[in-house]
Amino acid sequence: MKLQTGALVLILASLAGVDTSYRARAGETYQADPVHSSVIFRVKHANTAYFWGRFNDITGAFELDSGDPSQVKLEFQVKAASVDTGNAKRDQHLKSPDFLNAVQFPTITFASKSVEKSGNAYLATGDMTLHGVTKPITVHLTPTGTGRGPTGAEIGGIEADVTIRQSDFGITKMTGMVGDIVWINISVEGVRH
Repeated sequence: MKLQTGALVLILASLAGVDTSYRARAGETYQADPVHSSVIFRVKHANTAYFWGRFNDITGAFELDSGDPSQVKLEFQVKAASVDTGNAKRDQHLKSPDFLNAVQFPTITFASKSVEKSGNAYLATGDMTLHGVTKPITVHLTPTGTGRGPTGAEIGGIEADVTIRQSDFGITKMTGMVGDIVWINISVEGVRH
């Protein structure tokens, strides 16, 4: 009970001062706040169980428009060398030429070209560059809110989910041990500029 109460206090404290009544206006650009943004992924190992990882270095921007959400735009950059699975040996292998080849291809990018409504969310089509290969992909996109942060800055959130095949981006080593299909979630809080 003490742990639950402590967790509740932390959650409430983190929400203190956040005004969620703010609504985005046309053409408002938000710069990603790396402290409050994350990129996580899931991939199957040996066709048995999933393992999870994250990237710790994300930058980018997005544009919100609550009057016409189809005008939402997003562009993100992720440093390949920031991959983090909680295992240093595995992380080094993922950074190697067998997988991300982070020295030769240091940045993973996505830039939307068009966004259309799909139920309560959106489909954003754009170009993803990974491992030096650029391919069109479609991500499921959800604007997650706007408001004012504790300092009074206008903030906004957006979340994108996508499933890709590593082989589409030239990552084909060890396909028998590491699954080809990778689920990726990008959750970004941005500060309006």
